[in-house]
Amino acid sequence: MGGTAGVPEERGRKPAKYDPSFRGPIRNRSCTDIICCVLFFVFILGYIAVGILAWVYGDPKQVLYPRNSTGAYCGIGENKEKPYLLYFNIFSCVLNTNIIAIAQNGLTCPTPQVCVSSCPTVPWTVEPSQFSQTVEQVFAANRKFCLPGVPGNMQVLQSLQKELCPSFLLPSTPALGRCFPWTNSTVPELPGISNTSISQSISGIFDSLNARDISVKIFEDFAQSWYWILVALGVALVLSLLFILLLRLVAGPLVFVLIIGVLGVLAYGIYHCWEEYRVLRDKGASISQLGFTTNLSAYRNVQETWLAALIILAVLEGILLLMLIFLRQRICIAIALLKEASRAVGYIMSTMFYPLVTFALLLVCIAYWAIIALYPLPTWLTLPEYVFWAPNSSLPGCEKVSMNTSCNPMTEGNKLCSHDRQEQVNSSCPGLMCVFQGYRSTGLAQRSLFNLQIYAVLGLFWTINWVLALGQCVLAGAFVSFYWAFHKPRDIPIFPLGSAFLRTLRYHTGSLAFGALILTLVQIARVILEYIDHKLRGAQNPLTRCILCCFKCCLWCLEKFIKFLNRNAYIMIAIYGKNFCVSAKNAFMLLMRNIVRVVVLDKVTDLLLFFGKLLVVGGVGVLSFFFFTGRIPGLGKNFENPQLNYYWLPIMVSILGAYLIASGFFSVFGMCVDTLFLCFLEDLERNDGSADRPYYMSKSLLKILGKKNKGTPGDKKRKK
Repeated sequence: MGGTAGVPEERGRKPAKYDPSFRGPIRNRSCTDIICCVLFFVFILGYIAVGILAWVYGDPKQVLYPRNSTGAYCGIGENKEKPYLLYFNIFSCVLNTNIIAIAQNGLTCPTPQVCVSSCPTVPWTVEPSQFSQTVEQVFAANRKFCLPGVPGNMQVLQSLQKELCPSFLLPSTPALGRCFPWTNSTVPELPGISNTSISQSISGIFDSLNARDISVKIFEDFAQSWYWILVALGVALVLSLLFILLLRLVAGPLVFVLIIGVLGVLAYGIYHCWEEYRVLRDKGASISQLGFTTNLSAYRNVQETWLAALIILAVLEGILLLMLIFLRQRICIAIALLKEASRAVGYIMSTMFYPLVTFALLLVCIAYWAIIALYPLPTWLTLPEYVFWAPNSSLPGCEKVSMNTSCNPMTEGNKLCSHDRQEQVNSSCPGLMCVFQGYRSTGLAQRSLFNLQIYAVLGLFWTINWVLALGQCVLAGAFVSFYWAFHKPRDIPIFPLGSAFLRTLRYHTGSLAFGALILTLVQIARVILEYIDHKLRGAQNPLTRCILCCFKCCLWCLEKFIKFLNRNAYIMIAIYGKNFCVSAKNAFMLLMRNIVRVVVLDKVTDLLLFFGKLLVVGGVGVLSFFFFTGRIPGLGKNFENPQLNYYWLPIMVSILGAYLIASGFFSVFGMCVDTLFLCFLEDLERNDGSADRPYYMSKSLLKILGKKNKGTPGDKKRKK
């Protein structure tokens, strides 16, 4: 019942003849998917041009300095003595926009802003009885918080309606060049906004942006413990490497111990559910007495809950036992492939450190995109719109001014410049001002900026997926060289990893770009769907939420399938050098003809690698905890335990670093297992054990399958 040893040949497919010179991937290959390769290079050139455009024409001051409502920067130029930005109504920022976007670009907050020399220190509010008074009378001590140029004889009500002066001030603290209210500020009553939500918003802003003391303490902890963190990461590296190399000795016993452990956990769960069910049955606690309730914890006290859990666990236990009995041969094949993968990694140790190359390339891709995203494009693309306004346009001197037309808020003496006519306009009109109207959201410049941002995001996804595809194909090429070497390690080529890297770049850049582009389009679709879901979350009905959830689930499944298909396609590309579509089709058909073996190997590998990650991360975490908390003494006077403010910080960093290191090592091992598995299936279909077509698999695999080689490749040559 363990399954047939061999696999029938694909209909219409002729077995490949034995080639005595074949020692790995096909060497006589040509460039594949040339059109996609050219498209990828043209896209990269455009991506570079976008980066150059952002670098040459961008304005980094948009990130370094806040801007007021006129577009002027605080802390430099004419506002050098006014380094802080005050929001008239900061709650509109908190409740309507993303505070991180505000930190990057102050002009995204829909409220007037003014540069100030210092933030308010006491609470203050305009009383309704003061509306008929003048700005000079009411804002005598707080005139600096109004927009520049507000006439002193203007009525307070008009200044508030035109948002020229703030209606209230809160005690604030500067953070990131902006005035943010204190968490214990007395908040005035605002229409439509509760004090609770405002106080919570203030607290969140203050806690996230004004944590200078905590930051200093964290920096001190890193300065005290960084070398011990490196030691912990070194331990994680050694443990990961030892675990992989020792699998050739302990893979079989370890897999069966883990399987028995899972069976034992399920058995204990069945026993526990039975005991709980028996006790509640004797008490007569039934779900009919409880009825329907939203308190889920109440269902723990009814017998039907434990009976259902008992049945589910019993079914799982039975399925696992049946799989263990009837799929034992396939489990043995999976164990033999794991041992063979451990041997392959031992012979080609350089593959274990290839993730460093992938990490460096990913860092370049992300850093380049971050420069484009954080190095804003020209300021004229993001300036707000302003119009002329006067308290009384019928006064002498105002008839020459076209009210509500575009204007430039930057003044020179008593003159204003009109954007529309590009001519000087006499500002003798009493109270004439260039008033903030809104933010430019349409026009060619805005559309161009949006298109460039979309282009940059597409470039980020495509380049990252291409780098990951390159790593998979290069590793597959190296491990393919190991499998198809008949006499190991004698027939393994010199520098297989370097040869695979150069071969992949030279011939298959287009195929990798093709696979990466397909995956990128699916990921972009998922991002768009998540964005739509986020924007419509407040206005959705249950049916809409259900439809969106189904779409997101389908796209998630599609992404997982494409990743699986791409991974195996890259292995076939590494072996035979065909284009992406042919390789993907051949890999998929080969796996479908061996679907049971695929499932068994995948689950056994996942179980083993999960245990390995748990061992590495758990071991490093426990050692870090005992050391940084002082339970393990240091190594003498020069290596004492560091004195820390937050001992959990280096522990968490060590655990995170150990997880990343273990994931990097085990990803190489997983790629090795997948590559050897596809080669093993190809070996079974193409060869028969004769002298002309011998099997390349290990002796342990031959023994499990009940097969043997009737001769070696040199036997026929010697007979001749």
